[in-house]
Amino acid sequence: MCRWLAYSGTPLVLDEVLYRPQHSLIDQSLHARMGVETTNGDGFGIGWYEDHTRTPAVIHDIGPAWNNRNLREIAEHVRSPLFFAHIRASTGTAVQQTNCHPFRHGRWMWMHNGSIAGFHELRREFVLAVDPELFPSIEGTTDSEVMFYLALTFGLDEDPVGGVARMTGFVERVGREHGVPSPVQMTVAVADGERVLAFRYASEGTPRSLYYSSRVDDLRALHPDATFLQDVSDETRLVVSEPLGDLPGAWNEVPADTYGIVQPGGDVLQDFRPEVP
Repeated sequence: MCRWLAYSGTPLVLDEVLYRPQHSLIDQSLHARMGVETTNGDGFGIGWYEDHTRTPAVIHDIGPAWNNRNLREIAEHVRSPLFFAHIRASTGTAVQQTNCHPFRHGRWMWMHNGSIAGFHELRREFVLAVDPELFPSIEGTTDSEVMFYLALTFGLDEDPVGGVARMTGFVERVGREHGVPSPVQMTVAVADGERVLAFRYASEGTPRSLYYSSRVDDLRALHPDATFLQDVSDETRLVVSEPLGDLPGAWNEVPADTYGIVQPGGDVLQDFRPEVP
C-alpha cells in the first residue's frame, strides 16, 4: 500500500527524520518491511506547518522518493514543528500529482494507508455525499482524498474524531449495502497545525501497521548516551507506518481499532468506533 510518518514536537530540519534514521521513510520507499508491497515508488508528498501560518505548505511529485533531488534539497533546509511525509504505492488509481498525499484543505492535512474495498464501483455514491461547497476542492481520483472530504463533510472541523468516525461508518454502510463485507482498511493521520490525530482501523481482520514513539524522557532514561534525545522536548512524538530504527523501547504498536491524539499538554489513546451519520 503506502508508508507514512507524522512528526510533532521540537522544530527539526526534515532531513533528520526523512533521511537520517537507519530505516528512514526514504529507505522504506525501496525496502518496506511491513507493507503489502516492498517498494513504494508511485509518488510522494510532504506537508509542513510553520509558526507564522496556520495553513500548511504541501509539495507532491509522481517520481519515487529515493532519488528525488528536490525532496533532498527541501529536506535539508525546511525546519518545522509539525510535518507529514507519505510515499505512495497505488492501489489502482493513476500515478499523478493530484493523487499524492498529504491532501490539504484550509488548516487541515490528511494522509492514508489502506483502501476502500469496491471503491471504483461505489465512487459515485461516495462523492455525491460530499458537501457541495467542498466538492470543487477534490482534485484527484483516490479513495483517500474522498475519505478526507467525507470527514470534512461529517464535521472534522468541529469534532475531528467524530468526523472520522462518521466518515468510516458511512463508508461501511454504503459498502455493505452493495455487498462489500469489509469496506474499510485504514491508517489515517490528520493534523490542524496544533494536533496530530492518528487512526488504525479495519472493518474486519488486522489493520495496516502503525507505531508511535515512546516518551522522550523515558527514552533518555533507557539510553542516556543517545545524544540526539537531548535536543528535543519531552512532548516530541513520531507516528509511523513502521519503525524508523531498532532502538530498544523506542516504538509501540498502535492497537487495532484505536485512535491517538498528539497534542500539547498530554497525548490521548482511545478506542475507535465508526458511527453511522
